[in-house]
Amino acid sequence: MTLSDAPPVAALPPEAGVEALASLLRGRRVVVLTGAGCSTESGIPDYRGPETRHKVRNPIQHREFLQRPEVRARYWARSLLGWPRFTSARPNDAHFALAALERSGVTPGLITQNVDGLHHAAGSERVLELHGALSRVRCLACQAQEPRASVQARMLGLNPDFAHTVVELRPDGDAELPPEAVADFRVPACTRCGGTLKPDVVFFGDNVAAPLVQDAFALLEEGDALLVVGSSLTVYSGFRFVTRAAERHVPIGILNLGESRGDSLADVRVEARAGDVLPRLVESLTRA
Repeated sequence: MTLSDAPPVAALPPEAGVEALASLLRGRRVVVLTGAGCSTESGIPDYRGPETRHKVRNPIQHREFLQRPEVRARYWARSLLGWPRFTSARPNDAHFALAALERSGVTPGLITQNVDGLHHAAGSERVLELHGALSRVRCLACQAQEPRASVQARMLGLNPDFAHTVVELRPDGDAELPPEAVADFRVPACTRCGGTLKPDVVFFGDNVAAPLVQDAFALLEEGDALLVVGSSLTVYSGFRFVTRAAERHVPIGILNLGESRGDSLADVRVEARAGDVLPRLVESLTRA
């Protein structure tokens, strides 16, 4: 039987889960892997949470963004509308608890699949952003970087009527918008060379940069336990760290609402909101 063939570990409720996670992690250096479920309590929706997994989502595909101007226009139009609400999000109790774990020396750092920057905002210092950060924009031609806020100002100048459109926020900081609404949308170009701009994130169909993956595996090696927070682990970019931990016989705890791809590999699995469990876990692990 392979690792993935094992039956899922039974999920524990919050009360029992805190104690079980504390027993599993106490006295160990805990590397943390976070996903979108860590930020839903900050108002940022996810793709596969209990409330969103059945919604039809059409995320931007990497190849289409590179090859089709109309896809780039659709992305930037949606992003212009979603950006104000995305940037108004603030860290929640889960983010602050993870920052406290780092300050206390329990965790050497964390790996995140999120692009919202909320771990940094909460005070975490060693954060490996697997999928990049929406706060940065990069030119595909000359590689020049520009703050996303600057691009927002330029887009508003080119498309002043868009600012008053009411939309639903999407997981990647953009918004729901019908295709016909972007027919005349004007996309800003690189201020240095006039090239195509892309948010400095990994779109669906793209790969995480190899050096970053190596850094993440190196961080995993520094720990002797892995805690997964708020991730379904559906995407391989995160799941590979769980399989590596399992191969090393490193204890694995999973805290997530709903099932995850790594449930059969976990030693402890807790089904609860991260903001409810993590502060109590930190208190237990850092108690003198």
